[in-house]
Amino acid sequence: MSKVKIGIIGGSGFYKLDALKDPVEKSVTTPFGEPSDALVSGKIEGVDCVVLARHNRKHGIMPTNINYRANIWALKEEGCTHVIVSTACGSLQEAIAPGELVILDQFIDRTTKRAQTFYDGTCGQLPGICHLPVAEPFCSLTRDCLKKAAEASNIPVHPSGTCVTIEGPRFSSKAESFLFKSWGGHVINMTTVPECILAKEAGLCYAAIAMATDYDCWHPHNENVSVELALTTFRENVGKVTQVLCAAVPIIAKLDWTVTIRELKDAVQQNVMI
Repeated sequence: MSKVKIGIIGGSGFYKLDALKDPVEKSVTTPFGEPSDALVSGKIEGVDCVVLARHNRKHGIMPTNINYRANIWALKEEGCTHVIVSTACGSLQEAIAPGELVILDQFIDRTTKRAQTFYDGTCGQLPGICHLPVAEPFCSLTRDCLKKAAEASNIPVHPSGTCVTIEGPRFSSKAESFLFKSWGGHVINMTTVPECILAKEAGLCYAAIAMATDYDCWHPHNENVSVELALTTFRENVGKVTQVLCAAVPIIAKLDWTVTIRELKDAVQQNVMI
């Protein structure tokens, strides 16, 4: 049975995890540069975990400039088998109210400026080109663990949802917001892509909890979306996110991930052209 180590990436408003026992900070570098912040290693319920602030703990890195490759590479090199993350989102559907949680299962990519692969010729350790299959971008078994954790914590979640990821840092125009809503998007954010793609390419089991902080700008009666509104809602509800993430850790650790991890690795190796 494969031993697990779980990377936890915190999004906007989520910069530390008090449940992490005996935390130790470690600054690292990677072939792709430095990650967003120091890695903070410790244990949750006796399970090895590594926490990383996606935007830096001072929220000093805008979405486009996050070094997603360095973040994922650093967690992989630290021995992580899984990555579970939080992300603040706008809701594109009436049924997903501000403060509610969504376990993402699909994305629509509207980014334009981000490296989406490790296999671009800049790292000698990774020759070739990887045509990664991402029909199912999130790990279904890890998603199930998050759902079980939410149920055990008596926290309602939407069990699936499509995230539209825009480049940012600006919010959407009203026309864009209505368009994304008409496409069937459930939430909108600025960071899921390429993070989930790179995690899959690295062979990591990746799942995300999205918190709706507002109704974006499509909603006729909602307060206009703003940083203040989003962060206020996130701060008021971040306890639910951390509770689910922490409850998921021992659930993940009890399972045998040997087959899942091998299948992830094979999916990459079989699709690298050299």
